[in-house]
Amino acid sequence: MTWSIIARDSQTGQFGIAVATKFFAVGARVPHIVAGIGGIATQALVNPYYGIDGVKLLGQGLAPNDILKTLLAGDDGRESRQLHIMDARGRIAAHTGRDCIDWCGHIQGDGFSIAGNMLAGAAVLDDTAKAYAANVGLPLSRRLIAAMHAGEAAGGDKRGKQSAALLIHGEEEWSELSLRVDDHADPLRELARLEEVSRERWVHFRQFMPTRKNPAGITDRATIDAGIEASIEASIQAAAAGKT
Repeated sequence: MTWSIIARDSQTGQFGIAVATKFFAVGARVPHIVAGIGGIATQALVNPYYGIDGVKLLGQGLAPNDILKTLLAGDDGRESRQLHIMDARGRIAAHTGRDCIDWCGHIQGDGFSIAGNMLAGAAVLDDTAKAYAANVGLPLSRRLIAAMHAGEAAGGDKRGKQSAALLIHGEEEWSELSLRVDDHADPLRELARLEEVSRERWVHFRQFMPTRKNPAGITDRATIDAGIEASIEASIQAAAAGKT
């Protein structure tokens, strides 16, 4: 009932997952990321513990294939599940149970993994992959959304549209961007709008938040405000120069 893409930006080290479906609040259950280590998407007749337990195993350094075997071994409902995993080394593992509804399957490429079920056809994943590869110059958030739009144009979830989500992590345990559209007539378009809104202030503010290296972050409001304005101006100039 869903298709998703897990990707790692080789320039920034960011991990991202984008997902869309004809089901309520897909972002609440499908995407899971361990900062700097890897990502997991659990879907079809979703088992939330694939994500909950899977990220723990990723954090322990297990390879995606070993994580996959461990999760499936403990679940008698495995043939109704779909799962894909990617780590920072680019290793990918995927499972599509034999009881998942057609069209269903998985593809992978350089730095990304895509899986889906209950789709209009294989072109949904193929076109998602082509668009992701073609938009290498975009920031990861926009690149993932562009890829999902291409998959939707190829038919997407054959039942229609309802929810979408985007999750991105950088070096910190907290997400750099976490967007959810839980119930909307055009969820991917709304997701793109929210991502655009995030660039108005949030992406400029997050540089001042606490980090493991700087546990207090920046708390001086004058410094924060001046930094945000400078960052916004730099983004405007970069956009004018065609660099973003």
